[in-house]
Amino acid sequence: MWKHIAANGMSFLIVALIAAAAALGWGQRQWNAEGPLETAAFFEVEQGDTLARVSERLEEAGVIQSAAVFRVGTRTADRAGDLRFGNYEIPAGASMEQVLDIVTAGGPSSFRYRATYVLRNSGTGELRLAERNPTSGEVEELARFAYEDGVAPEYAALVESGAPMQYRLVIPEGLTSWQVVQGLLAADFLEGEVPDIPPEGTLAPATIEVARGEDRLELLAEMSAAQERILAEAWDNRAADLPISTPEEALILASIIEKETSVPEERGRVASVFTNRLNQGMRLQTDPTVIYGVTNGRGILGRGLRRSELREETPWNTYVIDGLPPTPIANPGQAAIEAALNPDSTDFIFFVADGTGGHAFAVTLEEHNRNVARWREIEAERANSE
Repeated sequence: MWKHIAANGMSFLIVALIAAAAALGWGQRQWNAEGPLETAAFFEVEQGDTLARVSERLEEAGVIQSAAVFRVGTRTADRAGDLRFGNYEIPAGASMEQVLDIVTAGGPSSFRYRATYVLRNSGTGELRLAERNPTSGEVEELARFAYEDGVAPEYAALVESGAPMQYRLVIPEGLTSWQVVQGLLAADFLEGEVPDIPPEGTLAPATIEVARGEDRLELLAEMSAAQERILAEAWDNRAADLPISTPEEALILASIIEKETSVPEERGRVASVFTNRLNQGMRLQTDPTVIYGVTNGRGILGRGLRRSELREETPWNTYVIDGLPPTPIANPGQAAIEAALNPDSTDFIFFVADGTGGHAFAVTLEEHNRNVARWREIEAERANSE
């Protein structure tokens, strides 16, 4: 009898071992097999997610066949504690092993939706919502809107649903500090008050990746620190015999250069004009400084300067005052700062628009007057064609 029981027990054990081996083999095949995902997709591991929660959501999203097998495989690999929160792009057909590698890798997140917010000199900005196709990599713009005109419904729906979204903040060169602050205050994805406008010129223009809920004051502090670094490095590498004696004066001159031209290759020549004028004791006579004296850097003038404004004495009217104005007139970018401190070597002391978006430069007043006459002709031709 005991022999019979022992024989039956041994048979049961053998069957159990065979079943376990079969299950293990099946699980191994499932772990390495091509996954059910037919097209690439995005998946978010939320902060604080557990292995159980992630595995269930992966199965619900159709990324893996079995949440249970994924958990067992992850624990067997001793990687249950390696999950990294973020947004991940999962390729079509990814195996469970490949999915685990992706969601434990960390690094920059991949997002289906991207909101790029471009600040404008009007004091607000334009938000551009785009969607990236994970299969083709193509990016399609879904909406574009200015906050003062109302939020686009496509964007509002995504925000309401809590869809993961990458935010990008674009601060162009040449905005005033007031314009930057107003643009940040208009953005729905940022938080925090800004009690004081930062000093003019102290904010470095940049394109910044931000998270929803980021604090506005912290962003401004980062921009200020960046501008300090840029200015300090440029000052250390400045040319000799410049007509400016402090980094603050360099920032003022750079802001004028920034407002006078948007053509990158012209910055050095524009800088040379102002450097030559300062060296010769000539007034800078630049319209952007007059405009700043009229607007105080708040908004845009929206019209041409009046003769009375060109004659009015303000601290920034370089048709009236000698030398540099007391403060920058905008936030210059790195290229303008470097141009101010390393201007081209020229004899130019005049320049005027040439109708192409750039400027015509001159050494003599006679040559400059011819350039001005040609610009007036271009203006008249454009007016007649409208």
